[in-house]
Amino acid sequence: MTTATPSTLESLNPATGESIGSVPITPAETINDVVSRGREAQVAWGAMSLTERINLIRPAAEAIKARSNEIGALMTSEMGKPIAEGEGEVDYAAAGLPGLLDSIASALEPEHLDDGRTETDLYYDPFGVCGVITPWNFPFLMPQQTVIPALVAGNTVVMKPSEETPLVGQAFADVYNEFLPEGVLQIIHGDEAQGKALVKSDVNLIAFVGSRAAGQHILESAGGDLKRVILELGGKDPMIVLDDADLESAADFAAMNSFRNCGQVCVSTERIYVQEGIANDFEQALLERVKDLKVGDGTDTTTRIGPMVSQQQKEMVLAQLETAKQQGATVAHGDVPMDGNYVAPTVLTGLDHSMNIMRDETFGPIACVMRVKDEGEAVKLANDTPYGLGAVVFGSDADRAKGVARQLTAGMVGINQGCGGAKGAPWVGAQQSGYGFHGGVHGHRQFTQVRIVSTPKD
Repeated sequence: MTTATPSTLESLNPATGESIGSVPITPAETINDVVSRGREAQVAWGAMSLTERINLIRPAAEAIKARSNEIGALMTSEMGKPIAEGEGEVDYAAAGLPGLLDSIASALEPEHLDDGRTETDLYYDPFGVCGVITPWNFPFLMPQQTVIPALVAGNTVVMKPSEETPLVGQAFADVYNEFLPEGVLQIIHGDEAQGKALVKSDVNLIAFVGSRAAGQHILESAGGDLKRVILELGGKDPMIVLDDADLESAADFAAMNSFRNCGQVCVSTERIYVQEGIANDFEQALLERVKDLKVGDGTDTTTRIGPMVSQQQKEMVLAQLETAKQQGATVAHGDVPMDGNYVAPTVLTGLDHSMNIMRDETFGPIACVMRVKDEGEAVKLANDTPYGLGAVVFGSDADRAKGVARQLTAGMVGINQGCGGAKGAPWVGAQQSGYGFHGGVHGHRQFTQVRIVSTPKD
């Protein structure tokens, strides 16, 4: 858990409770000045060519790679994920940066249209200053996925990382600022007061990754000035297991995706709908895998599940679990009291949609398994949510599984795999899980103002 004093934000290791460092809090009343500096820097930054901006950013990939162990260890200490996952996140960011830059370059190249009467040049221009607010669960990768498209497009960025992971956020800004002109990427620190001040400031675009409630507030606050907004919000992701599914593969995926990062992933599998004829076998297979998940300090290389990021997050998850039990859910595994910020991986059965846990985002290590009579009921229940981020369908008949997938209201659906798409696919949420999106050609362009210049043909 991170606590603040009037001048500093102290970061605590969620596994030990020990302080691991602090950053100065940015006074909310100074954020307008920070944005003004970004606007001054944007004049020269935006005047550069697309290629010039990319060439300045590209060397950061090697710098990130060289520090992956250092930043990965910091991530484990600050938010709790196992060390292999922390280092893996940073390695993934380093390896993915060159391709990300190439993808953005391709998306933002000007286009030429000619209908025989008029010639039109279509440009993807910068908005100006972009405010980026990033989450604590992927505190290096998510900034990269939002900050870099904004920068390459010619915007300058004021970034506020989560108050739970300010040190990793600062490390992100520090490594990129070795290659960027002054004022192009600025970082501010604080809690929701600083976030609200950034949204209210004279930024042109706000890119936010976080909870639905915070996203709703941002959209309302930004609406008065008609600021552009890109929101990636929470989810209540369903998994449908059809009666012809490979149960071993389905159970492997369910155990991994329900509990990785202690369930603190926006596309965690939180609801599993299994056809009745195979439910016993699936549940048994899932339980066999869950019992082998070791919970502990992420610095132990044998740990599979680290702590929750904070005591507050743990209390929210346990309160939801207690309500589910009071409403009639059965604990098939887990629900073992643990000290500190740890929560035992838990599997619930005997569920129905009158229970809060089947509708409210958990963001913790609880998998809910509900039996359904057929695929029609599974689809109906999977869609019975205001969320719509990811979803998964497991089944051996490809046409049948795809037919089920096409009925789901999620923005991303995986068949016999996670919901993430092929290289170049956007990361997109539907319903109340997203407002705009990022990634891929169409996502990169959302960080730009489309502008056309037309002339008549002789």
